[in-house]
Amino acid sequence: MPPRRHKWLDRFLREGSAVHDFMHPDRIVVGAEDRAAAARVASLYLGVAAPFIVTDPASAETIKYAANAFLATKISFVNAIAAVCEAVGADVADVVLGIGSDKRIGHDFLKPGPGWGGSCFPKDSRALVRIAEDGGYDFDLLRGVISVNDQQRARILDKITRACGGSLEGATIAVWGLTFKARTDDLRDSPALAIVDELCQRGALVRAFDPTVKAELRGMEICLDAYETCEGADVVAVLTEWDDFRWIDPDRVADLVSSRQVVDARNLLERAAWQRAGFTYQGVGR
Repeated sequence: MPPRRHKWLDRFLREGSAVHDFMHPDRIVVGAEDRAAAARVASLYLGVAAPFIVTDPASAETIKYAANAFLATKISFVNAIAAVCEAVGADVADVVLGIGSDKRIGHDFLKPGPGWGGSCFPKDSRALVRIAEDGGYDFDLLRGVISVNDQQRARILDKITRACGGSLEGATIAVWGLTFKARTDDLRDSPALAIVDELCQRGALVRAFDPTVKAELRGMEICLDAYETCEGADVVAVLTEWDDFRWIDPDRVADLVSSRQVVDARNLLERAAWQRAGFTYQGVGR
């Protein structure tokens, strides 16, 4: 990484909880070649109960890239473990409870799903691979993390295809959630949108609902609520973990769909309740 002449300040804010993160940061990182300038920046955060790390600009930037790449790695890891769970008949929820209880690992970012997206993980992971490459190091581990993430989107698509009987041509798919994560309106590099794009390319009609999306998108039909998406649907697919979807009445949905198939890519729904309503339920790692 080339040397920088400017200061670098990072507060590590997450979409959907940025205000809380700003007021209660885990750490504040400042990269500066001028220690006096770094001290002046530090004075702006007097009273904030968080470690204040002062380093050079290249190290500060690397901290940011490495943090996001590591979190992306945790998500790809748990998605890979979910695939193993499906292969051996294990339940990923129990596996995550077991490994997350190890304080060296923790529970954060160990939730299987359709893969990571958004504005930071994709670009920072690829940037770190490129930075390493420019420096003469082949970051094969991180390349694998990115590959697993791409594979996970394909795995969810395969689940939906199987639920349709092996072909998406002419199928109607009810999609719940389009943003890359709940509690944000961000559609950038959303795994949900990537899956929807592929569904449409394979001949499916997609009827979607997301609490933050009102305008038409990419050839799909945007509905006013989650129930409306289900009218005549062959498969219901949960792609974003909005809490609203937890409380949907499966019996009411059963009366609307043409086929009782649900693919829960976020393991959000109460599996037993949907099965009692007559649905064939597919989760991730279950």
